[in-house]
This record gives sequence, C-alpha cells and structure tokens, in this order.
Amino acid sequence: MKTLKYKVIKTEEQYQEYVSNLEQLLGIVSDEAIQEEIELLTLLIEKWDEEHNSFELADPIQLLHSLMAEHQLKNKDLVAILGVSKGLVSDILNYKKGLSKEIIRSLAKYFSLSQEAFNRSYKLISPINAHLRNASIMNTAKEIA
Repeated sequence: MKTLKYKVIKTEEQYQEYVSNLEQLLGIVSDEAIQEEIELLTLLIEKWDEEHNSFELADPIQLLHSLMAEHQLKNKDLVAILGVSKGLVSDILNYKKGLSKEIIRSLAKYFSLSQEAFNRSYKLISPINAHLRNASIMNTAKEIA
C-alpha cells in the first residue's frame, strides 16, 4: 500500500511544515504535478486555518498588529503596502482613525484574508477626550461652546 505524501493537518508543527513546503513549491517553475501538489497543500492549509481561526476574537487593529508582528512588518512597510501617509498609518494603529474600504481591501489582499477580518466595528479614541481615563467617556464627543 502506498503511503500518502500529505495528510489532514492535525498539529501546529504539521501545519508549519506544510506552509514551509508550500512556500518552497511556489518558488519552483511548476509542471502539472507540482501544481497539483500546490493545490492540495493550499486546501489542507486553508482547512486548518478555517478550523483554528482566532481572528474573530481580535478587533481589526489588534489583528493588524499581530499580522505585522508575524510578518515582521513596521509602520513604514504598511505605508508602502497601503499607499497612504505615515501619519494615517500611525492614526489607524493608535485607534484614532478607522479603516476605509480601500485600506480593508488592500490589507485583505496583502495578508490573504477575507475582508470580513478587517471589516468589524471597534472603538476609536477621540483625540479631544484622550486625556480622560474613563473609556466610556473617552469615546464621546466634547461639547464646544
């Protein structure tokens, strides 16, 4: 009986091994057999990701911070990826500005995630009330006389 080269992923170590194998295969000029191997690995990895997706627990900015750490990206890298100013990237990462539809699309494409991962509500910090410590007051507009 022939042993299968790839099996359903059951451990984090196996997942990391398959991701590494896929990255190596993507760097090779592929023939039909390699293309099928790439497709199989992609399906197995996507299945693992769906079952072990913890992105729903994080708000979009927490998710972005973790993805940046995982991919060893800095704020200046996001400036290039998104095609926006470093001030806007800083404001987004510090909860001062929200994610636009275009930024959500760019992030989803770059990190190979669904747009829904970044398209969830989260609270922004109003710069007018940033000096307050009470979070429920911090996010309300200040009356200007």
